[in-house]
Amino acid sequence: MTIKTLIILYSYHHQNTEKIAQRIAKILVAPIKAPQQIHPAELQEYDLIGFGSGIYGSKHHTSLLELADALPPVTNKNAFVFSTCGAPAFAVDNGQVNDYIVKAHSALKKKLQSKGYTIVDEFVCPGLNTNSFLKIFGGINKGRPNAKDFKQAEEFAQHLKRNRD
Repeated sequence: MTIKTLIILYSYHHQNTEKIAQRIAKILVAPIKAPQQIHPAELQEYDLIGFGSGIYGSKHHTSLLELADALPPVTNKNAFVFSTCGAPAFAVDNGQVNDYIVKAHSALKKKLQSKGYTIVDEFVCPGLNTNSFLKIFGGINKGRPNAKDFKQAEEFAQHLKRNRD
């Protein structure tokens, strides 16, 4: 039995999250669509759906949150969430911002769970951040996501694949 997977992605500033989504999509053989390309009813065709964006104001992009609000109730539907964030890379890499990540993912997860989705896993890595005053210094997390992040995203996708087959 083939498990159909879709990735819904909003990636804007530096395409950090898009780079991660492409690695995940390649392993899962999944198309990537933007939230505005989705008609909520079409999600019934998929068995596993990934929702990802950068983190804006401590949560996923509003387009993903609005899509989650518009979704009809489901049963037996699995989802995963992922993001890139502008928190300092050393803090993300060392797990020092776990509470921040839990909070950043919680709004989207709660919305999806309220619609009947089961969140099977989540992924986050640092991304280049040049917002606000950071642009004066050229940003933080330069070069992120990097090869290590891509490898971790691919391992994440392999884990999803093993657990869905």
